[in-house]
Amino acid sequence: MRGNGNSSAWMSDAGRDHAGAGTDAGGAAASHAGALAAGVVRALALAAADGWVNGPGVAAQAASLRRRLTRLAVEDADAYAAARAARGRGDHALGAALDRAAALPLEIARTAADVVSLAAEVALRGDPGRRADAAAAALLADAAARVGALLVEANLATAPGDERLAQAHAACEAAAAAASRAVGHESSVRHASGPGPAAGASW
Repeated sequence: MRGNGNSSAWMSDAGRDHAGAGTDAGGAAASHAGALAAGVVRALALAAADGWVNGPGVAAQAASLRRRLTRLAVEDADAYAAARAARGRGDHALGAALDRAAALPLEIARTAADVVSLAAEVALRGDPGRRADAAAAALLADAAARVGALLVEANLATAPGDERLAQAHAACEAAAAAASRAVGHESSVRHASGPGPAAGASW
């Protein structure tokens, strides 16, 4: 079994972080997914710190992104509820609520894309035995970025020229490119070295 007790610790922390935030909104769910991916990246970077000089720095960045995504989960759930409540209260109230409901998924998409980038770095430079876990984190965060971009589009459906649409697409493209690097590197190494232990066995 790979890894150490650090993985159990971060998973316990993540459970406490997310316990109070609702997941009935898609953005909140995406934030939770991104935060969990950031927790995996942090644990992998710390585990590789003895042989990777940048490991502690990557772990610190991942921890910061996880905190941000945890906060965004709560804020997005609140914004979603506010947008629903604003229906029927006039165009101004609804427009303001939808504007905030679009801003938060954009931040989710951007932050999740940053997590994917870190996951790709861990896949390339971290513990060779944990590349599949890093690739898995990259895919999870990539999905979170895609959901964020989708929600930006949904909330700005009546504003096709809004610059946030392009920003959301850019974040989504950056996440997809980084996820492709992470998965591609893991696959190439695995095929070159033969089968190994199942990814995630240490969790």
